[in-house]
Amino acid sequence: MSDLDDLRAELDAFAQPEKKKALSAREERVIAGFEEIQRFVEQEGRSPLHGEDKDIFERLYALRLDRLRTQEDLRAMLAPYDHQGLLDGAEMKAAESAEMVDDDDLLAELEGAAGQSDITELRHVRSRSEIRAAEEIANREKCEDFDRFKSLFDQIESDLKVDIRQTRRFAKDASIEEGNFFILNGQLTYVAEVGETIKAPNGENDARLRVIYSNGTESNLLLRSLQRALYKDETGRRISDPDAGPLFGGTLEDDDIESGTIYVLRSQSKHPFVVEHRELIHKIGVTGGKVEARIANAAHDATYLLADVEVIASYKLAGINRTKLEGLLHRIFAPAQIDLTINDRFGHPVKPKEWFLVPLHVIDEAVQRIRDESITNATYDPKTVRLVD
Repeated sequence: MSDLDDLRAELDAFAQPEKKKALSAREERVIAGFEEIQRFVEQEGRSPLHGEDKDIFERLYALRLDRLRTQEDLRAMLAPYDHQGLLDGAEMKAAESAEMVDDDDLLAELEGAAGQSDITELRHVRSRSEIRAAEEIANREKCEDFDRFKSLFDQIESDLKVDIRQTRRFAKDASIEEGNFFILNGQLTYVAEVGETIKAPNGENDARLRVIYSNGTESNLLLRSLQRALYKDETGRRISDPDAGPLFGGTLEDDDIESGTIYVLRSQSKHPFVVEHRELIHKIGVTGGKVEARIANAAHDATYLLADVEVIASYKLAGINRTKLEGLLHRIFAPAQIDLTINDRFGHPVKPKEWFLVPLHVIDEAVQRIRDESITNATYDPKTVRLVD
């Protein structure tokens, strides 16, 4: 009998699952940073690249990826997560002179090119363990209908980059309303719903929220809990409503041009979706040079759907802030941005931006409203096919 007991004990010991090694704070931070790079690759269909023509987020991701590729211990740790093959360096050779610095230093290196802005507060990305440790934040779950909100987050990031929106320090007990956007622990946060008012134990009014996060999760924390978390987070920020700002003025600034052109293009692509909706699909952009020079290589550029384009309309302007104006136009027509993926000449999938399913007469109205400065709060409503405030 004792032999059977000994055998059972031996089998029980053998069957015990091996406990997973707890991740260190550094490992948590590295994995979280790598997941941001992976999300970029999923959205853009390519690895992040260096270059002054790239936005500050992409340049940060490119530098971070260089660093990861040059450290054997980090490559080994991240290998189980690298389902896209980013660490083998096949698409982009790691910079030989990449220094082993943290994310704050990486972003500081970019600030000279990007200029000082509250958007740099996004550099304080907390590890997942730090986020979960915040007592005020309810447990997060996967957001099953995240597709409804993803375009909102994309547009917020775009608006921040061109200063159509600003970030502001969150004051103690500041208001929180349905539709508000915040930055909490380095992550974009959206208040999708505000429930009925309830009484907190201390007698104050409170409410249960549905909060959506840019990583595809959600929580149902209390309004007061979100207020406390935003206030205690040194990098917590409220994101302002859209503001067109001084698109036109008597004094030209660094990013202004003496004259410029808003151009509207129509593609000659043979893609089935483009063929079906050709009269409504337009690319909207702003240039300080000649439109003809801008589109000369369209048939070889995935940005132009790898096809020749036709200039349908152009509008000459003077004394404009080019970046802010183009960002404003893209925000207005964001609800009609087409979701189209094509393969570039190397066979890599690309999702061209700046193409919108919108009739020309609405674009013309938008330009007129820019000129009379009544465009600030407008957006395009695809259902009614018109601009609404």
